[in-house]
Order: sequence, then structure tokens, then C-alpha cells
Amino acid sequence: MDLYFECYNGISGDMSVAALLDLGASREKLEKALKSLNCNNEFEYKISQVSINALRATDFNVILPKHNHTHEHIHRNLDDVNQIIDKTDTSLKAKNLAKKIFRIVEEAETKFHGKETSEVHFHEVGAIDSIVDILSFAVLFDDLSPNKVYFSTLTEGQGTVNCQHGALSVPVPAVCEIVSAYQIPIKLSDNDGEMITPTGAAIAAAIRDGDIVSVEIIIEKVGNGAGKRKYKNPILRVMKIKGV
Repeated sequence: MDLYFECYNGISGDMSVAALLDLGASREKLEKALKSLNCNNEFEYKISQVSINALRATDFNVILPKHNHTHEHIHRNLDDVNQIIDKTDTSLKAKNLAKKIFRIVEEAETKFHGKETSEVHFHEVGAIDSIVDILSFAVLFDDLSPNKVYFSTLTEGQGTVNCQHGALSVPVPAVCEIVSAYQIPIKLSDNDGEMITPTGAAIAAAIRDGDIVSVEIIIEKVGNGAGKRKYKNPILRVMKIKGV
């Protein structure tokens, strides 16, 4: 079984998790891993079915307690994140994939901040919602264990997005660094705002075997992952395929 990520409507961590859940990856393994996180007072999560432009999709939502919205996120560096991952109740392959995704983001942050690795703290990615997204994706991906993973061209929006660093131009610097370092093709659209998040780009960099090389495929199942950005049709489709 192979997977095809159709990213014409963007890619992010939560969209990727939701699409794999919709595709049938084990919710039980996910719950087991998240329950074992030593950060349970920092987050809750909700899995639900939503409708986007009359299309059904799965939504994965990490919910932060109200006090987290009024106080600064805990800043964690790569070692801190790796220690959290090591203690989770999941497979070694899932842990290694989660670490790989974080390392890709860390490399990008190190480059565009111009700092040494040990100095880089993940303001967004080291926050608990990003840890949950990346760990969840790794657990579900390991459960599916595809032979090959193919991607469409990643599609990005335009304009600016607000984050810890202020208003950044889209694609944001971390995304630019990742797609440049891993030679991932992207296409710019007229959608206003961010469609590729750093986590989404890092997921693609970590698991992508290449682009679809055949026009003939057999689609066995489709998973729809809902996005939360306010642009047209924010759905990531991931397909189980044969025939590439």
C-alpha cells in the first residue's frame, strides 16, 4: 500500500493528523500515545466530523487551557522535545519519525534565526500543540506503514501571517528553508494567507519519496483532513493507492 498526499489546498500538522485518522489509522494507538505524554495538564484534544463546502472531513483540534492563551508558551529546545517523545508510549519507529520532523524544523529555524542549534527554542513548534500534532502524525503514519509516499505539488497562499516573530511574509521563512533544503516543489496561489505551515512542510520533507510518476493509479480509500485557515476549501486529501 502506498500513500498519495494531495496538497493543492495546503498542508499543516493538524490537517495531516486528521487525514490519516479519516483514512483509518488507529485512534486507539493515538489515544495511548497522547495519554502517555507528560504534558497532560497543558492540552486537551478533540476529534470530530465537520463539513467544508458540503464535503465531509475529519477535524483534529488541540485545545489549550484558557490560562495558556493569556501566558507565554513554555519554550522548549530540541533536546527538551526529544526527551518528551522518548517517554511516550508508542513504537520506536514513531518516535524516530517525530524526532526527524522536529529536527527538520529545528534546522530551518537555526538557519533563518542565525543561531547555534543549542540556542534555538521552538516558539511555535516547541509549544505543546505542535508537539501533539507531530507526535500524533508519527503514531498514525507508523500504524499505516506505507511502502511509498507520494506528494502533489504543495500549494501556498500569499500575503502575511502573524506569529511570535510578528507579521511574516508567506511563505514564512521556515517553510522557505525547508522546501529549499529538501527541493520540494511549491506553487503559489491567489489565496490570501498561509497554506503551508512549517510543520506541514517538515512532514512532507520527512516522508516524501517523490511525486506521482504514473497517470494511472487505483484509489483504494480517501482520507479528508480539515484545516482551520479561512481560505477556500482547506482540506488535505490523503489516498491509499496502487499502481504508481
